[in-house]
Amino acid sequence: MPLQPLLNASRILLRGISQVFLQGDPRLGLACLLAIAVGAPPLLAGALLGGALGPLLAHLLRCADSDIEAGLYGYNAVLIGMLLAFRFAWSPGLVSLVALGCLASVALQRLFLHGLRRRRWLPPYTLGFVLNGWWLVPLGAWLGLAPAAHGGCFSCAWSGTAELAALTLGIGEIIFLGEPLAGLLVWLGLLLVSRPSAAWALAGAAASLPLAWLLGYDWASALAGLYGLNAALAGLALALRYRSVWPPLLGMGLAVALQPLFGLLGLPALTAPFILACLLCIGGERLYLRLAGSLGARLGRRRS
Repeated sequence: MPLQPLLNASRILLRGISQVFLQGDPRLGLACLLAIAVGAPPLLAGALLGGALGPLLAHLLRCADSDIEAGLYGYNAVLIGMLLAFRFAWSPGLVSLVALGCLASVALQRLFLHGLRRRRWLPPYTLGFVLNGWWLVPLGAWLGLAPAAHGGCFSCAWSGTAELAALTLGIGEIIFLGEPLAGLLVWLGLLLVSRPSAAWALAGAAASLPLAWLLGYDWASALAGLYGLNAALAGLALALRYRSVWPPLLGMGLAVALQPLFGLLGLPALTAPFILACLLCIGGERLYLRLAGSLGARLGRRRS
């Protein structure tokens, strides 16, 4: 196989992994792969399988080459591969389920990107992963796939206090890594490619702890980073969109506050609280600007 096509495919795969954190830098993708290898080796195959299938299926569906090269068809597929590898033991049935999920995620992402650019839809973020994750896991259980075995946390004993470990766990849990060391590796990769994004992700993970305590949420879940992951993503995503600090701060709070809603609906939260928090902030801004513009136009007509 010629070297250049292999390098191009590798860059696309790594960009897809980094797009989980809204970056397009292969260096972050490489740091994430290292973190997965350290923190959860069984998930590495899921990340690689999803990261390879997403762009390949996007090519077959004739999606835009620029979007494929930017990793926009990779990140949902990576998350689907990791989610299913986290829930089920490896088998031919699991590989087939990952392939089915990747195909569905690519089809949805193509629709979402078209709506975003042509009809001014709100950004989809990881919606393709969440919507498909909600039916793929029950389907895998219905098919009788064996559950995955999980080991203990080897770096928890020397990662400092539980509250300190929760900061990196909140970042690592974005990609299902329950190891403080693995979360630290992801954060260092993010720091390498974007210091502001790294700062906001860490701020979101940190803010989730007092917010969870104030709202009376399960403290063990907070220390495990299960609230921090959505707050970290919300802070990171909204900081990339707005210059003001207020939207990211609001998004962090909403991401934590909204998380129990999905449990009440009988759905795993995954990254849905992050998506909903961002869409409320962005949609709220659009509504405000529309109302302000309409009010301004009425006042202008009255004065004339």
